[in-house]
Amino acid sequence: MTATTAPRERARAFLTTRQDAVLGLSHDLHATPELAYEEHRSARRIAGLAEAAGFATELGAYGLPTAVNATAGSGDLVIAICAEYDALPGIGHACGHNVNGAASMAAALALAPLADELGITVKLLGTPAEESGGGKVDMIRAGAFDDVAAAMMVHAAPADAVGMTSLAISSLKVSYTGVPAHAAAMPHRGVNAADAMMIAQVAISAHRQQMLPEAVVSGIVTSAGDAANVIPAHAGAEYDCRARTAEELAELQARVRACFDAGALATGAELALETVGNDYADLRQDLAISDAYRDAAQALGRTVPPTDPNLRGGSTDMGNVSHLVPTIHPAIGYDCGDTIMHHPDFTRYGTTAAADRAVLDGGLAMAWTAITIATDPTHRAQLLTRLAERPTTPAR
Repeated sequence: MTATTAPRERARAFLTTRQDAVLGLSHDLHATPELAYEEHRSARRIAGLAEAAGFATELGAYGLPTAVNATAGSGDLVIAICAEYDALPGIGHACGHNVNGAASMAAALALAPLADELGITVKLLGTPAEESGGGKVDMIRAGAFDDVAAAMMVHAAPADAVGMTSLAISSLKVSYTGVPAHAAAMPHRGVNAADAMMIAQVAISAHRQQMLPEAVVSGIVTSAGDAANVIPAHAGAEYDCRARTAEELAELQARVRACFDAGALATGAELALETVGNDYADLRQDLAISDAYRDAAQALGRTVPPTDPNLRGGSTDMGNVSHLVPTIHPAIGYDCGDTIMHHPDFTRYGTTAAADRAVLDGGLAMAWTAITIATDPTHRAQLLTRLAERPTTPAR
């Protein structure tokens, strides 16, 4: 392997020398799942591998103890590779974030030795709390993406896909406070918090017919009293609102909040609404970079359907990144039987030979995509122009 060998083949060779470390990372993340903002061990593993590979590395970056910033190269085209590693309560990596994080590490390791030659800076960002909270949104506010010209990651899935979008989402914690009373002797002295919750739920259900297309409101009641013979003084719930765009989400949020207000108004209970974590924007993938990724993945022997911006996934804080930076978030598929993400059965497929191949293919496909956008003069110039024209202080 010499300096004249094609960059793609050199990237493949660099990754091959680190293959065991990358797959070890995937298996280790899978074996020790950690929840949002608590991924201390996972973040240390990411940071440690990056530092050992010569990256300038910061653990606890951007004011988040479990965020990582690791850079290699000094080119003006800064390419961010986002590594996720948080898990789900009770079911571990049922969304495959061990695959996501390890694939991003693979891409960064494959690119780093080529960074200066390509005129790029490889910026590996360890991004906590995708499943709940939205660590990428916190990092946007802290300036993590201010110098980034393009951002990418892959996400574990049952099949490969490129260009799809996702729903914007916000999460609410709801509580009503009433007045307890004996349910038989003095019910008129009570204020029924459970009734307030019931009225709100009925109002939300009545509104579904008028919701915008593809809007979704889902929730659970977490408490509604402790004894049948006592008027409930407290009731709680957790609700998610989803919509096609951030703008439609704001409209839906206002209507849902009005439904909860209705419960308080009808019963006299006191309402408290708390936004949980950050709102996630809809995902807007860059179609040109998506096509470059698709070409790279197919060159690796993967079957990737044509780019489809109408294909919709769940919700991700990578959507917020995509509103600021040209972004891709393709799915990297592997055999998981007949199950899907966020199902307990999906977890057990996360360290199979097929999942390991997804880690390496996803990482190399991203590296090759970065090489494409760095070496194509038109694409490179467009990305740098968009970066230069971005407002100095982006909306956060």
